[in-house]
Order: sequence, then C-alpha cells, then structure tokens
Amino acid sequence: MQEPLEFLFDKHGIDLQNIKHIVCGEKYVAVILKNGNIGVCATLNNFVNIEIRDMRFPDLKNLQHRIVLNAYYNALFNYENSYDTTVDIFEKINFSQYKNIVMIGFFRSLSEKFRNEGIQLTIFDKSDQDSILTDMNEQIVKVSQADAIIITSTSVFNNTFIELVNATKDNCDIFTLGPSTIMSNEMFNYRNVKLLFGSIFEPNDILTLKIIQGGGGTKQFMPYMKKVFLQNK
Repeated sequence: MQEPLEFLFDKHGIDLQNIKHIVCGEKYVAVILKNGNIGVCATLNNFVNIEIRDMRFPDLKNLQHRIVLNAYYNALFNYENSYDTTVDIFEKINFSQYKNIVMIGFFRSLSEKFRNEGIQLTIFDKSDQDSILTDMNEQIVKVSQADAIIITSTSVFNNTFIELVNATKDNCDIFTLGPSTIMSNEMFNYRNVKLLFGSIFEPNDILTLKIIQGGGGTKQFMPYMKKVFLQNK
C-alpha cells in the first residue's frame, strides 16, 4: 500500500482555492482553509518557508511540501468526524493489558504516566537525546515484538510510518498520537492501526496561529486545542 501522504494526494489532491493561509513557524506549520478549519503539522526542526503558490505541484520527496500537505489533510479531514469526548490516550486505553509496549517519538509527559503506573515502555526518538531512550538500531526488532505501539503522527510526513506499521506482528494494536494526526478513516487501511489520537481547534483560532507564527509549539497552544480520538469501527 502507498504511504499515507502519497495515497491521500493521489485520491484527494490539493485544492489551493480552498486554502486561506499557510503559517510557517519554527516548530509547527498551520494550514487554514477558507471555512476557518485549521490543520497543523510539527516541523521537527525542519525549516519550512512555503506559500500557497509553491504547492501548485507538490513534490512528495520534498519535506517542506510533505509537512504542508500533512497540515492540509489535517485541516481537511479532522473536522469531518463527530467526536464523543475530549480524552487523553492514557485515559482511553488500558495499557496494563499489554506485555510489550513501544513508543515511537518521545512523549515525555505520557511516558511519566507509564512510569508512575509501573508499566514498562520501550521508547525510540531519532531527534531527541535522553538516557531513557533505546538505541535506534533496535527499533525495527522491538517494533516487530510489540503488542502495542504508540506512534507519533510525524512519522507520516517524515515517511517512516509505512515501514514501522508493516514491521508489526499480527496481534499488535497501533495508536497514532499528536496534533499532526490526520483524523481520517482512511488511516485505518494501514496494518494494525486501531485508534487515532489527534487535535482540533476552534475555526479561525487566531491565537493558535499567532503562537505557531511566533515559533511556539504544543505546550504553548495546548490550552486552545481539543484532544480527540477516532476509533476503527
């Protein structure tokens, strides 16, 4: 199967007439549609300086284009679903039922919840340095042994998502996590993906856009976002 951005672009394209603004910040990019819907994607320290006209011919090998496309599909699909409740992943999933949990992308506050509950966790993050992290050379082996995986949604734009999900064994539950999550039911076409945990914002949320433009990240705009989830039916 195609990786998610290639699949979504081939199926849905990109309607530049539907885009109101692209806001490029140090930590995030935001795409605002004409109806006010906002989608975001983390940059992971990749420099992004893209205007709407630059996306006339998106290059799926270009990381800047991939980040903007990720934010665009986030804005396009994240408001199409009806969400029951605002919930944190740790409240929604009973992780104590799993024997071998892997986290791809270092979610610090979430990992602390695991530690406080005495639940073992193997964590990988290629762009972070911490003694708690496991060597990246072990990632595919550990992923293939896991019965639950929390995977950062930035794995979609940096094109590691497909390799990771395809490396999982049959009885593994995958949960995608982060504001960059594309909340589309089409993500459930991928192997073992069970729940999507992402975010939505109030339409035309100027405060969030200013925070992103000023170089702010998740911690700064968290008060203005709503944590939501989508379950494979």
